Amino acid sequence: MKLRFLGKNSQAGDCPTLYATNRDTYLVQGWKIFANDLLLQLTLPEGETAVEVPTELFEHLEKDGLPPGEFKRLEDPLMVLTPGGTYLVQGRAVADPEALAQMSIPDYESVVEVSKAAITALLEEPRGADLQRGAQPAL
Repeated sequence: MKLRFLGKNSQAGDCPTLYATNRDTYLVQGWKIFANDLLLQLTLPEGETAVEVPTELFEHLEKDGLPPGEFKRLEDPLMVLTPGGTYLVQGRAVADPEALAQMSIPDYESVVEVSKAAITALLEEPRGADLQRGAQPAL
């Protein structure tokens, strides 16, 4: 898997990072989730995990030709807004040695892979059935 760096949000040693891949996906590197109240809100199928990232990380999508700005909707389980103003992002746990070799991942971080189509859909205005079943922010 080939990666293209889109951006990061570094703060005092923290380094959530966003990459585009050659597989029409994004890799989202973020903090591992240890808070049980947040984990209980997620249903993680085998092979999937979730990471926590600042909302500002997704401003870097502009470098991949997507519109900048906030997500117009949140799709559970793909993305959940936390009370602290961060996103929980769920996706396939990255185990590809080639991809991991291109990244610097501290012990307290992990990486998930999310389809570009899924992220793009979150940038669109909700319509019809989406309005009726809108995902709820994390409590």
